[in-house]
Amino acid sequence: MSTTDLDRPAPDAQPARPRDRAQYVLALVLAALGVYTVVDARGLNVGFGDPIGPRVFPYVIGTAMVLLAVLLAIATSRGDLPQAEEGEDVDLTTPADWVTVAKLVAICVLNLLLVNVLGWAITGAFLFVGAAWALGSRTLLRDVLVGIVLSVGSWYFFYSGLGVQLTPGILDGIL
Repeated sequence: MSTTDLDRPAPDAQPARPRDRAQYVLALVLAALGVYTVVDARGLNVGFGDPIGPRVFPYVIGTAMVLLAVLLAIATSRGDLPQAEEGEDVDLTTPADWVTVAKLVAICVLNLLLVNVLGWAITGAFLFVGAAWALGSRTLLRDVLVGIVLSVGSWYFFYSGLGVQLTPGILDGIL
């Protein structure tokens, strides 16, 4: 038997499947978030009269996250690899459009700074119009009308439907 015969794998041996170690990191982060969700849910106040209570939802979500993390780790250890996305009209060779990202970040920061002064009904419309402009919309009048309808509608939905008071800003007493 020569040394070259020893270097070759046996004909019936299967090659080792590659493992994506980043998937283990993702599973670890997912499990940590799930455990944190369950532990944090223990601090919720439980009122009387509600048989289920506010803890059930975070317990279910946290447990599901831990279970999915375990399943991801098992799948990764078996050699399962995520499939690359086959976008039908996405050119993966083009670089990111950082100007558009910068516009969107600036619009979000501006909204964050002005929402307490102007109120949600106004800044929400600005947010929609600005995001539409940053993403390439050319119809300013339609964007303004849709932004006003969405922001005022969402303000009333939160205020009347959910009982959550969004800041009215300078429109206090009008809305």
